[in-house]
Amino acid sequence: MASTTIPEAPAENGTPGPGRARRARPRGRPKLSRAALPYILLAPAILLELLVHIIPMIVGIVMSFLKLTQFHIRHWTSAPGAGFDNYRLAVDFDGPIGRQLLDSFWVTVMFTVLVVGISWFLGMAGAILMQGAFRGRGILRALFLVPYALPVYTGVITFGFMFQRDTGLVNHVLVDQLHLMSDRPFWLIGGNSFWAMVVTAVWRTWPFAFLCLMAALQNIPRDVYEAAALDGAGVWQQIRRITLPMAAPVNRVVVLVLFLWTFNDFNTPYVLFGKSAPEEADLISIHIYQNSFVTWNFGTGSAMSVLLLLFLMAVTAVYLAFVRRKEKSDA
Repeated sequence: MASTTIPEAPAENGTPGPGRARRARPRGRPKLSRAALPYILLAPAILLELLVHIIPMIVGIVMSFLKLTQFHIRHWTSAPGAGFDNYRLAVDFDGPIGRQLLDSFWVTVMFTVLVVGISWFLGMAGAILMQGAFRGRGILRALFLVPYALPVYTGVITFGFMFQRDTGLVNHVLVDQLHLMSDRPFWLIGGNSFWAMVVTAVWRTWPFAFLCLMAALQNIPRDVYEAAALDGAGVWQQIRRITLPMAAPVNRVVVLVLFLWTFNDFNTPYVLFGKSAPEEADLISIHIYQNSFVTWNFGTGSAMSVLLLLFLMAVTAVYLAFVRRKEKSDA
């Protein structure tokens, strides 16, 4: 006859008796702390930011204090120190290097003012036009965003073909179709190269302003325009008194972003003109590239890059301070 084992009753305090074994609680996965979760999620982005931006920037600053030429590029850490000689050479506007850098700086300023101003104007005009309901508005919006959707190199290469002297579309229309010119001008060399670069940059920049400003105008209540129209305000008065003030926060961001993008633009001159841009279209980005990778003077090129970084940081700080002061005065 099989014997049965009667389990011992638990003690009065709830603990098992001496003859009963405790069951081990199964161990689960360690729970992630809520405080550590954001840092873990941000870690990949921070790592990529270090690898793509921060570390190269630090290396560039270190290189600006070295006499780094083609003779030391293989072992650049053993290049002799230059102190601030590279910076003195870059800002010596009486010397050839400093004078060329200053000329490139003024070309870049004119290029930036024109591209940012025209892009903002076209973007605002397109955004205002798209606020009204009309047939084919969706198709027109999509067409406006085509330059922004295309790869940069595709658009600039296309404009490079269009600006060719003999086979380009621009001369074909101006000379052969409209008969506005008797001779076919050169667009990619000489003084016309600057305007060819401006047209190309505006074409691929203004859709960004259009997209941002269109989103900003959609947040303005239509009742405000209807009330203004009942009070007798015309279209220009509505734009001046309602559209521009209420879209001012977005406008400030758009102008700042366009300024930084345009002042640092490297793709447009490089794809249009190659490694050696004409003097009239010598933007500071391509100028730094030529001083670094054409003349093989990486120390001077790095010093110019650091000076450009400091200039953009100073302009951004002044712009943000001006915007904050204006916001406080308006409030």
